[in-house]
Amino acid sequence: MPRIGVPREIKAGETRVAMTPAGVAKLTAAGTEVLLQAGAGNESGFPDSEYVSAGAVVVPFARMAWDADLVVKVKEPLTEEFAFLSEKSSIFTYLHLAAFPVLTDALLERRVAAIAYETVSVDGSLPLLRPMSEVAGILAVQVGARGLEKVCGGRGVLLSGVTGAAPSRVVVIGAGTAGRSAARTAAGVGADVAILDISPGRLAEAAGEIPGRVRTVLSTPGAISREAREADLVISTVLVVGGKAPVLISRELLRRMKPGAVVVDISIDQGGSIETSRPTTHESPYYIEEGIVHYCVANMPAAVPRTSTVALTSATIPYVLQIARSGVKEALRGDPALRAGLNTWQGKVTCEGVARALNKEYVPPETIL
Repeated sequence: MPRIGVPREIKAGETRVAMTPAGVAKLTAAGTEVLLQAGAGNESGFPDSEYVSAGAVVVPFARMAWDADLVVKVKEPLTEEFAFLSEKSSIFTYLHLAAFPVLTDALLERRVAAIAYETVSVDGSLPLLRPMSEVAGILAVQVGARGLEKVCGGRGVLLSGVTGAAPSRVVVIGAGTAGRSAARTAAGVGADVAILDISPGRLAEAAGEIPGRVRTVLSTPGAISREAREADLVISTVLVVGGKAPVLISRELLRRMKPGAVVVDISIDQGGSIETSRPTTHESPYYIEEGIVHYCVANMPAAVPRTSTVALTSATIPYVLQIARSGVKEALRGDPALRAGLNTWQGKVTCEGVARALNKEYVPPETIL
């Protein structure tokens, strides 16, 4: 059976870990050896002792956790980790390669089998993106409300309003998991919410499940412009599977928004959907441009690592077990959902969205597995 490696995350502000002790216990019960880098779970509230009790081998150095048949992570490998990449070790993590051409080139050069959580697909749904999208959508309202406070440069308004003062206007672009979670949370605190999407079906679904002050609006450039100009908080959640996020809010539109309004760009880990977006960190999450407060943290769920790690492991563990039992190649051959997650294989780009975004040749995975 393959060995599974779980290194400690090194991205700035990243506090999640790819596997809970309960997930490790399932793997070791199946006869898999799990190599966990010491301290990998500390920030999520899981000490090494819990992993040892679950059967993991705790190793002191990152290179030892990377020396496995399958490396399970949360975020994409950083430059400092490129030395660990090799044809020997497959990786399973959030990659968002359309926004990271240098990483893509490293994976191709080193012939790494790289499976991206965000492109694993079951009947059009994205089961491994869903839990973190849900977390990010909820957090977007929290951080947006904070951004509206005067100390952050915001307009100085409450989302809910109070007696004698109207609630704030929240615009959510995208009615997928993150968008519906954001709209539901904003409506729950009493904000006046509009949710936009290009799909009438998704809008009808959102309208049926979200109580409170929620309007559904068919998304067009004109509708986005009209709604954004009146908004106190705009949350953009748009997603192109495997590809770069489209720019939906221009600098010119920002200039026409209310001074001190807030934009939260959940799409920042795929390049961002607001022209002025640039990645920020949990330590310094906000900046002001064109008079608008921006929040563009690329790993939002790391703000609540315990919840996020438990939710992520719950979603990924069936696939990790499948790989552990069959091996990477056979698991990919046998499961079309997992195969859809394959982004690179033996020096080839096997995700159409990534190939299109980075202008590289696309090779269907079925033809080379």
